[in-house]
Amino acid sequence: MRNFAGKTAFITGGASGIGLGMAKAMLSEGMNVVIADVNDRNIAAARAELPEAGVEIVHVDVTDRGSVADAARSAVAAFGSIHVLCNNAGIAGGGAVADPSFVDWDRAMAVNLGGAVNVVKTFVPLIRQHGAGGHIVNTSSIAGITALPGEGGAYTTAKFAVRGLSESLRLSLAPEGIGVSVLCPGLTRTRIMDSPDRQDPGAKPMSREGDPDALFNSLEGAMDPIEVGRAVVRGIRENLPYILTHSEFRDEVRSLFDEIVEAFPVDQAVPEARAAFERGRRELCDGLRHLPVID
Repeated sequence: MRNFAGKTAFITGGASGIGLGMAKAMLSEGMNVVIADVNDRNIAAARAELPEAGVEIVHVDVTDRGSVADAARSAVAAFGSIHVLCNNAGIAGGGAVADPSFVDWDRAMAVNLGGAVNVVKTFVPLIRQHGAGGHIVNTSSIAGITALPGEGGAYTTAKFAVRGLSESLRLSLAPEGIGVSVLCPGLTRTRIMDSPDRQDPGAKPMSREGDPDALFNSLEGAMDPIEVGRAVVRGIRENLPYILTHSEFRDEVRSLFDEIVEAFPVDQAVPEARAAFERGRRELCDGLRHLPVID
């Protein structure tokens, strides 16, 4: 999708951090932007910072399908067709895979993975129905490629799953000229630790020690969210399957993928029927990957 002017983007988690960076970048391209967020304090700050023209702000809880449906109706009422979906809402924490507790884990998975599913399933039909193409950006993380140990377990699990969701969705929507990208940022100045859960006195506190996103807020040199937003605009324009914003991970990711390739058997005799089946699958997927998007 190369032409942005006059089109509409819907951005979850859009009132702060990377979501707000995307909103600013898309507004600079002449788009209308619907910012959807659950945090009222962040919503108020975004409302004060952004122009009134071309901006609609809605309160949404991505874990609540009714709330997502209401937000979709508000977006359509404000601007008509939705062309770009940025599925960006997320929270930190959740705990280790080996931790027997489910409470924090379930909340993290409900937002970071379940929320992405809820929003995609609600908004893809709206993008499909106008027939003018469009693009979906699902925010994973570099932690969705390079796994985190310990307390990063739930975050890693959800972000790896968002990658799979995005790759499958890209293949599925390619025949309709709709693009899909997965965004995997590294250290960026965000407020991901500033979730409503942390304002709830009944919620279990999330330890900052060992939490991947505590670092996102504290380290010097964390990327400005507007840089990520501009990278997202470029990624949509070029229909990139992956939007990778932090070059420092290049060698690490290459090593990880080399490990995967090296793990395959090299002297195995593959039955022809099995090989033929997989050739057919690959030809189908390769063909879908090279279909053009609607501009």
